[in-house]
Amino acid sequence: MKRSSQNWLTTLREGVAIPASPLALDAKRRLDERRQRALFRYYAAAGVGGIAVGVHTTQFAIRDPKTDLFYLVLEIGRQEMNRADAKSGSPLIRVAGVCGKTKQAASEATLIRDLGYHAGLLSLAAMRDATEKELLAHCRAVAEIIPVIGFYLQPAVGGRVLPFSFWRQFAEIKNVVAIKMAPFNRYQTIDVVRAVVESGRDDIALYTGNDDNIVLDLLTPYRFLKNGKPTERRIVGGLLGHWSVWTRAAVQLLAECQAVARSKKPISAELLRRNVEVTDCNAAFFDSANQFAGCIAGLHEVLRRQGLLEGIWCLDRKEKLSPGQAAEIDRVYRAYPHLNDDAFVAKHREKWLR
Repeated sequence: MKRSSQNWLTTLREGVAIPASPLALDAKRRLDERRQRALFRYYAAAGVGGIAVGVHTTQFAIRDPKTDLFYLVLEIGRQEMNRADAKSGSPLIRVAGVCGKTKQAASEATLIRDLGYHAGLLSLAAMRDATEKELLAHCRAVAEIIPVIGFYLQPAVGGRVLPFSFWRQFAEIKNVVAIKMAPFNRYQTIDVVRAVVESGRDDIALYTGNDDNIVLDLLTPYRFLKNGKPTERRIVGGLLGHWSVWTRAAVQLLAECQAVARSKKPISAELLRRNVEVTDCNAAFFDSANQFAGCIAGLHEVLRRQGLLEGIWCLDRKEKLSPGQAAEIDRVYRAYPHLNDDAFVAKHREKWLR
């Protein structure tokens, strides 16, 4: 997908593919800078519209003082996105994770702003016991520093259930520019879209993070009443850990879904089948059979097979493939060869690794 020269916020609202970048480590669990750069180069070459760094897929443990990788990974991301922008003449959307309670979150927001990132993906995982009022005050404090992308993270990997009332008030925060919906739950996804519609904010971009329902999220028109009149919104793009692998094919899939949505023609049976295929792949990559215990290692395994990562090491030694997960990845590779981008990676990998 060729990016236009328009500004990042316009691009975000139109909808793009934003992979959540993994962390490249060596066998001693130290940052492998060469392979980390190769990942960013892969995503840019695949045609993504942005890259998310320092998020769940990058491992929250990069913030641990013993690890101390948060700034370094952000800086490498900044350098590589500068490099990609210079080649393309148009900006990649730069998203960085913002975590922790308000003091930490404000510090991270300031850092990513100063590094030139466009928006902070705001995780509320550290605020599991906060009241709704406290959560909203926290979000407002961060939004005073940097544009915010809301993040509905599923409870299975550290998120919390957030009611409609929260999202309705969240949508009124002026510097909210998008919401990533990743509760892996249709009811909760509808809550977010309805809240945005009822707020009257047509400038908040809706992104799927529902790796279990990617294609249908991108194809579904959501219609609710605003002031008694039907108002329709669509999820325009994806900010996904799943799209950190087989990324070239993901960019092409998004373009196909967007074309169908624009045409307002009936959804083909082929695209409905594709939704099942992509979800089946995600089950293998994210280890749904074991409550997502191997979700990061599973993505690493796909990148290892493609030669982009040397191994599947995570900062937490307990994070690894679950029993049977490698066999599941074998299975989806055989079942859906049209969904991978192995040939594209093989053609360019050595150049990205230089």
